[in-house]
Amino acid sequence: MPVHVVKDGESLWAISRNYSVPSSTIVRLNGLTSGNTIVPGLALYIPENGRLLIRVHQVKAGDTLWGIARRYNTSVPAIVNENPSLVVSNILSVGQILRIPSPVKLGISTLGFILPFSLEASIQSLEAVADQLTYLAVAAYSLTNEGYAFMNLNDSGLVERCRQLNVIPLLMIRNLSDGFNPELIGSVLGNPMYRNHLIISLVQLAKQRGYEGVSIDFEFIPPERRNDFILFLRDLKAQLGDLILHVNVHAKSEDLPLNPIVGGYDYRAIGVISDIVAVMTIDYGYPTGPPDPIAPIGWVEQVIQYAITQINPRKLQISLPLYGYDKVVPSYLTTAMSVQNAQNFALSMEVPIQYDVAAQAPWYRYWRGSEEHIVWFEDIRSYIEKYNLMDFYQLFGTTFWQIALPAPQNWAYIRNNINIIKF
Repeated sequence: MPVHVVKDGESLWAISRNYSVPSSTIVRLNGLTSGNTIVPGLALYIPENGRLLIRVHQVKAGDTLWGIARRYNTSVPAIVNENPSLVVSNILSVGQILRIPSPVKLGISTLGFILPFSLEASIQSLEAVADQLTYLAVAAYSLTNEGYAFMNLNDSGLVERCRQLNVIPLLMIRNLSDGFNPELIGSVLGNPMYRNHLIISLVQLAKQRGYEGVSIDFEFIPPERRNDFILFLRDLKAQLGDLILHVNVHAKSEDLPLNPIVGGYDYRAIGVISDIVAVMTIDYGYPTGPPDPIAPIGWVEQVIQYAITQINPRKLQISLPLYGYDKVVPSYLTTAMSVQNAQNFALSMEVPIQYDVAAQAPWYRYWRGSEEHIVWFEDIRSYIEKYNLMDFYQLFGTTFWQIALPAPQNWAYIRNNINIIKF
């Protein structure tokens, strides 16, 4: 794996020499602010030239080592060498998990969200990662109490720039009114006339602004509006025609129809109607809550395992956070920051970075006077684990919240190891 975890007493110079990679390259790929300051536990992404990728394959009925080797353009001895259990017996069992050294890259679709508070900055953020994006969802729209969609942030120029960069632009609408407002979306979905207003205005705006589809992000839908949401999506898709319907849903590992957070989402029905469904596998450790990992790997996998029983995996995206949370203990006052800033703050404070093996997530603790802070974030290790899940479950891909937040390790890894689907 192209990851080096810094040990106590190591220097960047020594690491650079060990891998024959210039220290300036290590600094750039990992977004370090200083070439001299590193701390124990810091995970560094260091591409290794000539090293085969490791793919994750679950054995299915009828699989043979020869067939698997052919699929991944590798050899049977290479597979056996990577999986010690096969040295004893070459007999495969259904469900067995194999590590496959392969030159064949994982292929996924990716969607980046953007909040165009500043058009110039948003376009710069898009340009920086356009090669790693299939779609861009422009979070610039909300709705009135009567169901009319409207622009609340200026998106001028973003759609045109997307087309120039071969990125598919989607109009993203959210039920925002001093935060996500369940009463707003509940009253609109529950009123057939208001639902129709929303459908007509959304389709008109998407076509007028040149979007190639719509991304729906209605959060905290009241559970009693669950069926109305399906009626809305069905009628919206009929009016969109060939335009894309992308739907974001809160994560759950079982159906909880009465739950105020996830009860409004009928995964199965949403999956049938929508072109793409993005499950928000983020904020397990949520703002104002206790210090917890943002997307622990076990929870993410549980959500995927449930979701694929309801939604075709080739329609399914999971979400990756490009942020971390700094929480004061015990008040849980929360400050959000990019993953790059979370990493570099540990360096500036000269505190070691811990890694929770069960959660597959980094964290650290520091003190400001008598005030204790705990920071959970993502790094190259946690991202690789989640890309492995996408590979293992053969998902359509992932979404990123949000691309204005610097995450250089993530983008460098994608550039070197993943084929991004472009239409």
